[in-house]
Parts: sequence; C-alpha cells; structure tokens
Amino acid sequence: MAQEEDWELVWCYDGWHAYYNRLQEILPSWAKLRAIDPSQPLHTQVADAKVLIPTTGVVSAQDINAAKDLRLITNPAAGYNNIDIEAAKARGVPVCTAPGYNAASVAEGALMMMLMLARRVHEQERTFKEGGIGYPFGMQLHGKTLGIVGVGAIGTRLARTAEAIGMVVMGLNSKSSRSDLEAMLQAADVVSLHCSLTPKTRHLIGKKELAMMRKGAFIINYARGDVIVEEALTEALSSGRLGGAGLDVHWVEPANPADKVYQHPNVIATPHTGVSSTEVLESLAQVVCENIIRQREGRELLHRLC
Repeated sequence: MAQEEDWELVWCYDGWHAYYNRLQEILPSWAKLRAIDPSQPLHTQVADAKVLIPTTGVVSAQDINAAKDLRLITNPAAGYNNIDIEAAKARGVPVCTAPGYNAASVAEGALMMMLMLARRVHEQERTFKEGGIGYPFGMQLHGKTLGIVGVGAIGTRLARTAEAIGMVVMGLNSKSSRSDLEAMLQAADVVSLHCSLTPKTRHLIGKKELAMMRKGAFIINYARGDVIVEEALTEALSSGRLGGAGLDVHWVEPANPADKVYQHPNVIATPHTGVSSTEVLESLAQVVCENIIRQREGRELLHRLC
C-alpha cells in the first residue's frame, strides 16, 4: 500500500455531530471522514470505505459485506450490540470499542437523575415560579438503598459515589442469578441500569419485575432502551407503582417526546447525554483516531473485540 493512499472513513449515523467534528479536526490528512446520507441505506454508501464508525447506527452483515476493502470497525462507545460481530469475524475485520472512557460522566449523570427525582426538582422550579416557598418535600438519598444492574466501570463509579452520600448499595453483574435480581428489586429504593444490551438483558425489566419494586421507587436507565419494556414502564408509572423514572437512553433514538411514557410528570428524559462531557468527547475522539492510525500502520489495536 502506498503511504499516500487516502482512506475513506464512514460515520454511520446521522448524529453525534460534536464527536464527528472533533474527530475531523485531529485525523491525519490521509483519513477522509464522511457522514452518511440518512435517507439512503448504509450498504449503498460504504463500497469504498476502509473504516466504519458506527456510533449508535446499526451496522449489519449486509453493510459490512458491501465495503469491498474494509479494514476496521471502530466504535466511539463501549457498546457494540448494533454491530454484527459475527459478520465482521467472517470477513476478518477487526472491531474495536472504547470501554471505560465515559464511566465518570455517565455515573455523574445517573446520580443527577437520582437527585432530581428524589428532590422533585421540576416541581421545585414550578413552585418557585409561582411564588411559593418551602415545598414540595422530597426524599433524601442518605440511608436509602441503590440497586445497580451492571457493576462494570460505570456501575462501580456510581456505587462509590452513592456510598459517599450514605446510600446502601446492592450490585448485580453478568454472573448474578434471577433470585439475586428479584432480591435487589424488592429491596432497592432506586434501581439504576448500566448493563450491556444482550439477549439475556433485553427486556430484563418488564411488568413482573416492576411489580416487585418497592412502591414509590425510582428507576434510572443509562444502559439501553430495550433493557426495559416500554409499555410495562408506562403502566407502572401511570398506576403510581413507581415514583419516577430517569431515562437517558430510549427505545428509538432520537426519541419522540410525544410518546406516552415521556408525558408522565415524574419522568425525566435526556437525549442520550450521559457521555456528553467535553472530557469524554476528547477521549473518545482520540482513541478512535489512534486505532485508525494503528490499523493503517499494522500495529496492535486498542480495545479489540475480534
């Protein structure tokens, strides 16, 4: 390969523009980053791609096979449920992710949701604007129980932070049993989801599981939308079973704010911004750039899955 040869890099989702712009700034001159046309199928736009950057876009076997000289799939995220890993393996295309870089930012986001729900921040703002004083009354988190589903880098950070403000923490990981999950749901005042989306965790929290939770408990989701059954969550909120929900990830993204679940007054919804700090942006852009350079130079890749 001539060292002067340009590589085409395809950004596979119409979003995350700040990351795209930062990556564009730091890439070497031979790396030509291009965003997709969201009105056209991805597989029709990747024929000349050397690198695919999925973000939260789906990269299927058809997309992978349509790239004739694909050298790398590198994702600026820890998750990879949107990438057909088996198809990449079959082509001999390495897949890299970026685990851990967002841990502090996402853990802080989950804590923010917990505090906003517990202290009824939206109602406080309304009371202030109406000229009231001293109400509504919220709930302190000190002494309450936090259940964390997914005690990886993010879950561990959140656990340490929660313990620092006096919460009791229960945690589950991929080796935890069904009985462990049920015991945690029954004991927790707040449940925070930080697991990967896998066949085992898809719809992990449905009608039966929500009914096990303590009346008035909160649920926080920074994992993936489909870890929770949307209709079951909507019903649990409408019935008053749950005290509220904090949702940073959604069943469809961008989410439709007119959907019933988002209309509930005790739901706080944010646009997948758990990772959206300037520090995380820089770290993810740098690791993606580094892996592209390493693959071109034939060096060992960072955070390689296959």
